[in-house]
Amino acid sequence: MNKSELLHWLHDLNDRWEALLAEVGPDRMDQPGVNGDWSMKDLVAHLAGWQTPLTARLLAAVRGEPKPPPPWPAGLEEEDDINAWIYQSNKDRPADEVLEDARREIRDLLAAIESLPDDVRIETIDERFHLPWIGDQRFHVGEFFDHFHDDHEGDVRAWLT
Repeated sequence: MNKSELLHWLHDLNDRWEALLAEVGPDRMDQPGVNGDWSMKDLVAHLAGWQTPLTARLLAAVRGEPKPPPPWPAGLEEEDDINAWIYQSNKDRPADEVLEDARREIRDLLAAIESLPDDVRIETIDERFHLPWIGDQRFHVGEFFDHFHDDHEGDVRAWLT
């Protein structure tokens, strides 16, 4: 896979994500029950919350800067604790703001990949794992979509029906 194909793949994943968001619609973004008590807005915040440090690390690597700290408080290391922090940080925010943050994360990710040289090394593990290398670091740039697909899509589809 080359950079152009990687971008095409990510744009396709994002188009499918946006189609799902349109299917949910703005009126149901705050409705609980998508994943336990979480609403679709809460799930979007969760996905974007984990995307934020990945995008930040990728951008830092592109610029040759050191790895930035994660956005959550120092000392939070357990996944459940981080998820709880992301939820608490976003639960009272309007859905349109949460959606815009998630969209900005995806735009920043795509812009970072666009800025890579055309001959960037991209390791393909399988059809869902394409990992560009920057120096000695590789990045799972499809993590947002992969995490959604593996851990949350079934719940969302069931909730929609």
